[in-house]
Amino acid sequence: MHDWVRDLMSTTIVSCSKDTPIPDVAAAMSRHNVSAIIVIDEDGYLAGLITRTDLVVLRAYDEYWQAMQARHVMIRNVITTSPSTSVRQASQELTKRRIHRLIVVEEDERGRRPVGVLSTTDIVRDMAN
Repeated sequence: MHDWVRDLMSTTIVSCSKDTPIPDVAAAMSRHNVSAIIVIDEDGYLAGLITRTDLVVLRAYDEYWQAMQARHVMIRNVITTSPSTSVRQASQELTKRRIHRLIVVEEDERGRRPVGVLSTTDIVRDMAN
């Protein structure tokens, strides 16, 4: 078993820009078989997150979704962690907040740059090894 987020996180980041049309966001989720897309700004910093659930809710309640962009739908208050966080701490955060993934970021004076994703699946897979 691994002790640190950096050892478990997926470093494959599927992202889009804030002006990506929602149909393209859905296509990217489907193509990459992911349940969330990281929205980044023009400098590669974290701007938001769109989950599969967000898209399903949008489809169920808004007939204008096809004309919307990522900026209209994204969660702006994204829960993040760092590569040096312990897996135990990350697991506690996931449990406390009842979420399925943490966006792993490295912070600098300009913001938070995504470097990976730690999901509940990653943690369970590690427990099985």
